Amino acid sequence: MDNLPSSYREGAARARAVDRAAADAYLRHTTVGDPALDPVMEELAGLEPAALHRFVAAGIDRQDDALRDAPEALRQFFGNLGEPAWLDPGAFRPGVRVFHKNADLMLAAFVAAVLVEGFSTLIAKSFRITGRVAATERRLKQNNRQLLDIFMPGGLERDGDGWKLSIRVRFVHAQIRRLLAHSEDWRGDEWGTPVSAAHLGLAISVFSKRLLDYSTLLGAQFDEEEKAGVLAVWRYAGYVMGIPEAVLYADSASATKIYTVGFAAEPPPDADSATMANALIQSIPGVAGITDPAEREKVLALAYRLSRALIGNRLAGSFEYPKSFAPGALFLFRTKQRLQRLLKRDNIVRSGNFSQMLQISVYDEAGLSYRLPDHVYAERSSDW
Repeated sequence: MDNLPSSYREGAARARAVDRAAADAYLRHTTVGDPALDPVMEELAGLEPAALHRFVAAGIDRQDDALRDAPEALRQFFGNLGEPAWLDPGAFRPGVRVFHKNADLMLAAFVAAVLVEGFSTLIAKSFRITGRVAATERRLKQNNRQLLDIFMPGGLERDGDGWKLSIRVRFVHAQIRRLLAHSEDWRGDEWGTPVSAAHLGLAISVFSKRLLDYSTLLGAQFDEEEKAGVLAVWRYAGYVMGIPEAVLYADSASATKIYTVGFAAEPPPDADSATMANALIQSIPGVAGITDPAEREKVLALAYRLSRALIGNRLAGSFEYPKSFAPGALFLFRTKQRLQRLLKRDNIVRSGNFSQMLQISVYDEAGLSYRLPDHVYAERSSDW
């Protein structure tokens, strides 16, 4: 590849040794963002933020009267949105059911391993440059909300909150991509495209297949139909988020292949990755509403132990986690969870899981917000 970012030159050989075709697709998409939306956002760059937010909201909520006043490029974007030929909403049902049965374990895996592992890629650069570290707690709550809403019955229907949140994420990514690309801080020759399609394709593979793997290590149980259901939910969410199909998994095997070649291609995690991973772990007590200092330290210690046990000592060391020796941490955690489930009826577990997810997710009184960042640096941007 003539335009391969320099940071990937060493990893390209490692990735191609795993699977050349998949590696080449990943590497090619390190310089690709969202081919459908990025040109639209560039064309809309001159709009006042309030007008942009109003038009985006009109398109997402299908407010046709308001959308008529929007620029033609944005109207065409929404007009061209459709469903892929492979979509089967019925395939979601087993995944939706098992998510609500195992939401606590899946959430623990999502936060302690899935999201953390994602920061081992160069996507951490975009968070460091924009200064979103300070907003990690709110971002975690937003992630939790999307996780809950896409796994609600009907959540990924056109008017479902899961669909709306996923398309909002697509707009946020496109806006951040545009702002960073015009920033003097972004080194495109070295890092590729900000919030690249490659990184998003890797992330959605981790959000689905690795989520199943890590949740199982924490004690969750899935049959093959339920696993396929979870993968189906995340695959369609990834499609709505604008991930090109060349780096969007089709099944469990392709998800594994994408993140395997992706992690092989990425350079080793650096200080930016460590900063973001630790900020995420450190935000857990705040998200859970824990203010007592002693209880906070107890929760943080558990979070670090579980995260290390799940992602492994090598990656935990790269993230500069506190040193700890906790043999059997996963076994003890699984045993405790299974005992608690034996003492509760299934419907009580589901109800408790749902209540917990609501409490640690962002649900603003005004409803869904479609505000977007309007400055590359978080401290100079309006709230979004």
